[in-house]
Amino acid sequence: MEPQVETETETSIKVLLVDDHEMVRIGLAAVLDTEDGIEVVGEAGSGEEGIRLAQEYKPDVVLMDLVMEGMDGIEATRQLLKMYPECKVIVLTSYLDDEKMYPVIEAGAFSYLLKTSRANEVADAIRAAARGQSVLESQVASKMMNRFRQPQAAAPAHEELTDREMDVLRLLAKGKSNQDIADDLIIGIKTVKFHVTNILAKLGVDDRTQAAIYAYKNGLAE
Repeated sequence: MEPQVETETETSIKVLLVDDHEMVRIGLAAVLDTEDGIEVVGEAGSGEEGIRLAQEYKPDVVLMDLVMEGMDGIEATRQLLKMYPECKVIVLTSYLDDEKMYPVIEAGAFSYLLKTSRANEVADAIRAAARGQSVLESQVASKMMNRFRQPQAAAPAHEELTDREMDVLRLLAKGKSNQDIADDLIIGIKTVKFHVTNILAKLGVDDRTQAAIYAYKNGLAE
C-alpha cells in the first residue's frame, strides 16, 4: 500500500489577508504562496469582508492592515478576536503613530510589522505566530518600552482615606464642627478628632480649611 501524502491544507498555516489595496494583497499572496508551510486561504478588501471570510475559512493567522474604508483594522481585529480568539492577528501597516498602534495592540493584535518589512520577515512572523510567539517591529518595541518606562501617575491622596474618613471629610467640607460631625455620624467626638488627624496627614494638608478646599477641588464635597 502506498503511503498517504498529507495535503497542503493539513500541514500549512492558513493565512487570511485583509488590506484595501488590491496590489498589496496580490503581492503578498504571490510571495507567501511560495513559502513552505503557508497557505493564503482568502483575501479581503475591507474589515467587514475580513470578518466574513474569517468565519468562512477560520484562518490560523490574519495579516491585518490598519487604515481601510469603513471598518478599520483596529475594530476588525477586536471583532475578529471576539468571535475567533484562537486566531493570531499580525498587523501589517505603514503607520507607527500612537493613535493606531496602541489601540490595535489593546484590541488583541499578536504581532506588529511595517510594510517596509522584507517578505521573509513577514513569513517568519507568520510561522512565529503559529507557534505562539509575537514579533514586533523594532521601532514598535522601542515605543512600547518607552511607554512602560514612563512613571505612572500617583494615585490621588484621597484614595488612601477609609470610608469613614471620607464621611468625615465631606461633613468637614460643609463647615461642620467636630461635635456636629459626631452627632451626624453617631460617633464620639474623640473618634472624630482621630479621623480628622488621619485625614490631614493622608491628604498632606495642614488644617481643616485646606482639607475642605481639597475636597471641593476633587469633587468630594456634597
